[in-house]
Amino acid sequence: MKLFASLDAKDRKLLIGCLAAVVVLAFVTAFFSRNQNSDDNTVPSSYLTGRHGARAAYELLQAQGYSVVRWEQPLSDLAERADARTVVIFADPIETTAEDLKAARDIVARGGRVLATGWSGGRLAPDGDVRPPTMFQSACKLTPQGLDTLSGSGEVWMDPAASWGEDRPKDRVQYDCAGAPAVVEYYAAKGEVIWWASSTPLENGAIGRADNLNLFLNSLGPREGRYFYWDESLHGETRTEWFYARGPAMSLLEAGLIGIGLLTLFSFSRRSGPLRNLPAPVRATPVEFLEALGLLYAEAGASATAVELAYERFRRRMGGLCGLKGAKMSAAELGQALRRRFPQAASGLEEDLAECEEAVTNEELAPKKALALVQALSRHGEALDAAARAGAARR
Repeated sequence: MKLFASLDAKDRKLLIGCLAAVVVLAFVTAFFSRNQNSDDNTVPSSYLTGRHGARAAYELLQAQGYSVVRWEQPLSDLAERADARTVVIFADPIETTAEDLKAARDIVARGGRVLATGWSGGRLAPDGDVRPPTMFQSACKLTPQGLDTLSGSGEVWMDPAASWGEDRPKDRVQYDCAGAPAVVEYYAAKGEVIWWASSTPLENGAIGRADNLNLFLNSLGPREGRYFYWDESLHGETRTEWFYARGPAMSLLEAGLIGIGLLTLFSFSRRSGPLRNLPAPVRATPVEFLEALGLLYAEAGASATAVELAYERFRRRMGGLCGLKGAKMSAAELGQALRRRFPQAASGLEEDLAECEEAVTNEELAPKKALALVQALSRHGEALDAAARAGAARR
């Protein structure tokens, strides 16, 4: 059974070729395209398994019985359902708008608890006071401050990406790095906000280091009776896990599938459109009849037959001119009779007649040779007819 058997052979080859090219290009592009799960991707998304991703933290919460889900709808929808049992994790949000800032304020105003990390998380935090980092830091061992549960999480390591103001009494600095606030906790309206200078403690590559996990769990608060939402709506255009499969390869594959669909549509519509009766054929002219007859002889390979017909017609007509009508003569005899009757005939007459007689029995006669012999007979016939008419006129 042939593939796409309903298509014309040429259309089928073109369609299969296009499909093969699309598949090959998709594989090549996917091989060389950037891997979203590589360690170069710094987004702490709960979908990513790279060093900076947060897939391990998310799955750990699920394994420990936390009622945690990813939030991928508009943040304003979450603000409408938020209450004192709501805990939201904003791990280095990428996109923040005025609507997102208002939604974060509404969540806290309804009594929710918010964990925000990094510079962008500090800007999203209600009544926040995030500031640029005071100095360049790499991995920093944080120093605990105060006696709260959060500051008692243990040894914590972080790569600070921002700092926090120190002139607000309501803000409780739980950890600092070289004197700069790194973990801050404060109340706003009915809710509570915890801010980290970066998302390092919850990332795949650092959550197992020292007591980073304790800081993460203590920042979330008690597990019982609460609903935890890991926000992914502010990580670009993330909606599902298929988002991370997108890129040049997926775009090329989509374009190829659209092209194949259009090609298939045009291939079928060209034969499935409205039909109309063909016009009545015009009676063929003599020239068209001769061309059709020549094509018929050519397809049948009957070059010898064409020469035989022309030679037989020439022999009957010339026999009548010589007074030998109906006589069966060979080529030599016919040549002698014509030479006696028409001494002025062309010198190659006898030779052409002999070749025609020989060609009649040659099944492998070339079409060009057959045409030359038929033309030669035609020339000789016209010349001899003209000589016969001239003689009759003189008499």
